[in-house]
Amino acid sequence: MEESNQYDSEDLNFTNRIDLKPLQAHVENIKKEIGKIIVGQNDMVELLIISILSNGHTLIEGVPGVAKTVTAKLLARTLDVDFSRIQFTPDLMPSDILGTSIFNVKTNEFEYKKGPIFSNIILIDEINRAPAKTQAALFEVMAERQITIDNNQFIMEPPFLVFATQNPIEQEGTYRLPEAQLDRFLFKINVDYPSLDDEIQILIDNHKREDQLDYSTINSVLKASDIIRYQGLIKQVLVEDHLLHYIASIVNNTRNNANLYLGASPRASIAILNAAKANAAIQGRDFVTPDDIKRCTKAVLKHRLVLTPEREMEAFTVDKVVDQILETIEIPR
Repeated sequence: MEESNQYDSEDLNFTNRIDLKPLQAHVENIKKEIGKIIVGQNDMVELLIISILSNGHTLIEGVPGVAKTVTAKLLARTLDVDFSRIQFTPDLMPSDILGTSIFNVKTNEFEYKKGPIFSNIILIDEINRAPAKTQAALFEVMAERQITIDNNQFIMEPPFLVFATQNPIEQEGTYRLPEAQLDRFLFKINVDYPSLDDEIQILIDNHKREDQLDYSTINSVLKASDIIRYQGLIKQVLVEDHLLHYIASIVNNTRNNANLYLGASPRASIAILNAAKANAAIQGRDFVTPDDIKRCTKAVLKHRLVLTPEREMEAFTVDKVVDQILETIEIPR
């Protein structure tokens, strides 16, 4: 039976405490710019925008050729901020990412040369291609937005966001990300194949462009100051106490679920809360509803949960477990 949503903004006459119209306009412009090249993938684009507003990193997983990297690059171009792309390979060293101290013979002193991680938007292509020591170089900077090298701390200039891609199919020559590092990503977005209609449109567009991608047609929509301001605005979105209990109940269920070997930590609860606030804001509401929470929960939890060996052998999935949890937990009224 279809449930009525008492929070539906279209059925209520209310005035937002926060003016969200500029934010909504910017979000629509970002989607429009990306839509100049990307066909479909609306869910991925919207979740990436939510991650930016929530100040969270995102892991994008999908088979080759579904526009993971291109979409992340296009999104970065709609933002008037510094962008850096790092291709992870088996021979990549931590210093190739973070930078290194080089001895200057003229000054007779060591000088620190910053690596490509010193940027605003970082696109890491094939993050599971690099060995564990290189992956571990991202731990501090992703969690604390700072780097400690030679007893010196370097604070990253806000906004600082990491978009990482990986291929779930090809495992040869890859290094599985540990749970501790996966937990530092706000979202894990699974990118599926396009629908038949979308693929036809992709072919039509590709033919018209003569197989060329012209990134110069993408206009900048948001400045760094705008992103920081909107990230602060998201924090002011109202969340009622019974919805906080709802989020806690969902995450707590993962720790007592017979299908799961590993449940989610309080970091997951905070991630759902922040993402739900951002989702509400881009919908034009300054308050969170249960639908906002359900919208973001799967992308927050899917990389944080580990199935029991028995369930893995039965080809069960984390998505099914999350769906069952959302059906089990009573929706607040």
